[in-house]
Amino acid sequence: MVYVFVASQPVPMETILTPQWFISLESNYPLARAEEADVRWLPFQLGNRFGYVNSQGNFTINRVKKGEVSISKDNWAEYESIPDTIAVRSPLDQPVVQIPEAKGYPLFLDKRIFLVSNELNSLSGVDASGVVQWTHDFAATVTTIDAAAGFILAGLLDGTVELLDAQGQRIFFFEPGGSRLSVIQGCAISQDGLRLAILSGIDLQRFLLLERYGDAGIIEYKVVYHEFLEEGFRRPVHVAFVDNDNRVAFERNGGLGLYDIPSRTSLKLPLEGEISTIDESGSDRLLFLITTQSEQEKRLAVVRFPSTLIVEAPFTSKNFFLGRQDSRIYVGGNMTLASFELEKK
Repeated sequence: MVYVFVASQPVPMETILTPQWFISLESNYPLARAEEADVRWLPFQLGNRFGYVNSQGNFTINRVKKGEVSISKDNWAEYESIPDTIAVRSPLDQPVVQIPEAKGYPLFLDKRIFLVSNELNSLSGVDASGVVQWTHDFAATVTTIDAAAGFILAGLLDGTVELLDAQGQRIFFFEPGGSRLSVIQGCAISQDGLRLAILSGIDLQRFLLLERYGDAGIIEYKVVYHEFLEEGFRRPVHVAFVDNDNRVAFERNGGLGLYDIPSRTSLKLPLEGEISTIDESGSDRLLFLITTQSEQEKRLAVVRFPSTLIVEAPFTSKNFFLGRQDSRIYVGGNMTLASFELEKK
């Protein structure tokens, strides 16, 4: 009795995933009408299908790919391998803009429309009327690209990084170096544009974090943290600012790298398999990702910050999808899309 009254402690709340719905993309579910449209639509690509779905499991678009597809929260376009005219449409399948004589592939980043050249060595900005406003030529092939806060960050095959402003002018140039083979495998820019995260080089591979400094009229970045990683990947790798830009999550050999910006600490979480996709939100101190063990074997992993693996759920599928909107998680495998709600009980 003494122990019960003196040593007892309340049971802490646990985070659980509550299933909301499971939908086969091959079923003939009626599409939502524009007048009934939810203001938030989640873009998805799963296998040979793509479209938009809302939190209730209603689709505005759910169709089979006929060519290449570029899709974002605001726009999408389907085009041929060598496109001519590109029709950009909204999540409600309404026309947004027509890009005539398009010399490149459409790319939607930071609520803007870009064209990447067929050789992947130049980038063009397109305005709301479909007219190319500017074109920036790079010295090498673009291997990775990101955009935020009006800036465009591009990593190149020759191991250099370029930061462009909204008019396509280069405002910052950086060459990480420090590796036998120079190539940029991943890059990301924080939502406020104050920080850049870069994964570069093969033998050795490096993770670098840069922060902006100087006067308002001069944009310069300096390295505030760098780390030599294990044997480098010879392919693009995932890197993202998460948890309201307080952390950087990145793929590293043997697991997941997590860099905490306020405390300037780097942690490694060992994971089996190859990281296939990362939730780029990381809100509620939870990060979701999918790892691949073989062509058919996948795992949905949930990480609680700073670096605790709390869930690892296997599933069988060649194709996969992972999406997140606030507390709602969307997971896809084979031709099925599922929705889960994050709850505390």
